[in-house]
Amino acid sequence: MKNILYKISLMFIATVFVASCNKDALVDLNNNPNAVTEMDPAFLLTTALLRIGGEYENTRAPMIYASTMMQQTASTAGYFSGDKYFYNAQYSGAYMEAHYPGLIRLLSNVIEQTKDDASRANLNAMATIARAFDLHRMTDIYGDIPYKQAGYGLQSEENWFPKYDTQKEVYTAIIADVKAARDKLSANGGNVGAQDVIYNGNISLWKKFANALLMRAALRMQRVDEATGKSVFAEAFASGTFASNAEHATIKYLNGPQGHNRNGLNDGYWGNNKYSRDCKISKTFIDWMRANNDPRLTIIAGATGNPDDPTTWVTTAAAQRGLPNGYNGTTILDILNPTDRATFTTAGIGTRMFSMLNLKYLDWEDPYYLISYSETQLMASEAALRGWITGNAETFFNNGVAGAINAWTQFDASFARTPAEVSAYIAGRGFAAASNDNKLRIIGEEYWASTFLNALESWANWRRTGHPALTPTSNPNAAEGPVIPRRLRYWENEAGSNPANYSAAVARMGGDLFNVKVWWDGGK
Repeated sequence: MKNILYKISLMFIATVFVASCNKDALVDLNNNPNAVTEMDPAFLLTTALLRIGGEYENTRAPMIYASTMMQQTASTAGYFSGDKYFYNAQYSGAYMEAHYPGLIRLLSNVIEQTKDDASRANLNAMATIARAFDLHRMTDIYGDIPYKQAGYGLQSEENWFPKYDTQKEVYTAIIADVKAARDKLSANGGNVGAQDVIYNGNISLWKKFANALLMRAALRMQRVDEATGKSVFAEAFASGTFASNAEHATIKYLNGPQGHNRNGLNDGYWGNNKYSRDCKISKTFIDWMRANNDPRLTIIAGATGNPDDPTTWVTTAAAQRGLPNGYNGTTILDILNPTDRATFTTAGIGTRMFSMLNLKYLDWEDPYYLISYSETQLMASEAALRGWITGNAETFFNNGVAGAINAWTQFDASFARTPAEVSAYIAGRGFAAASNDNKLRIIGEEYWASTFLNALESWANWRRTGHPALTPTSNPNAAEGPVIPRRLRYWENEAGSNPANYSAAVARMGGDLFNVKVWWDGGK
């Protein structure tokens, strides 16, 4: 027995010795000589930009929450959490869950790889602007977020558990980063070309995009730091932004693989997940369009009927009917008259009696909006009213509304409206004769209409301004009562994976709750 143990011990020692002597050789065996060890950062930029409108999170924060909270869409389905203010951990935290390890990590690495390379200065600047854009969305969804350290885990262990910056700090950093990146863009900074799926490498348009983002961030500060907001807005506006719909910032997708080169918003509404079968245009939105003789009514509302059977579609303006927000398939019966109740309960009808989204703007390759020309003109109209810039508020308003209506042709040529129709609608809004308070209300309403399909922006502007006036839904199972959420709750994994920084942010903000206001939120 002792001999056996002795021999085993010798074999073990010999094995360890051999393994130690050949450690380098064993490591070499695990190296693939044909593997890619370095990737062109321009390809990382492309992947990151496409992911801004990726499928997973765009079926959650913008669609399931923001669009229904803003009563642009409505649903009786329980999983449309924003319609009734339910808390769903996966849906609420999806934007944070997907974007930090995804595109923010990619963009941060592009910035790091190109920061000292003058020949790739434009690539560096584009990545910086895109990173700031996405983290601007992120902070407006959640409040305090990791910004300065976000995505830089490969550069330093200090960034493995990133600190949550206050939203005020985030805004300060966004403004500084976007200005610096804008001013870095030049004819000598390298050609990014087709790797840029927003502007195909057009430096002039990237500068205008940067200024539009600065204007958006500056106006958001209106209630909490007006002096800084005014200064930033005026500088960005004077520096130059979009002159027409041809220049606004959209991601250009192709009909590529799911989750990659296709519009994730459309993939969620119709393509892969087909949520638009459970989702209709809100009664609030359709009633507003009808009351104002809005020529977008039959653009935004596609038809009543079975989405899968075109022979059932009724597309006339008179037939369009919005679904009220806040009800399920049973409680909605309580608000329908006897005739409508009988129609709703007929086999195969249900919510098909209400207007579905127009399938002509639900193609995978349709543009995904970042910032539109219409938004910049409506922002300029408000800024002119507030004395932040010189210029005619009515002219800016008219340009913004016309731009919003005419932009729909980028989805389908049949969405074109005549100049006479557009002019009549603008005149009917009565902007010129309105008081300043009513002008701000009208701008807010038009911004809400303009940002349909960009519901995160609709929600952010509503929180700041209180326009349009929306009546909250009153489902008894609402997570925090009958109040339209002011933020979404963080990705739940943060409590366990980054506990100290998460806890500090939650304590600072007053809780990880829907009804906690973010720093700039002074809306009604």
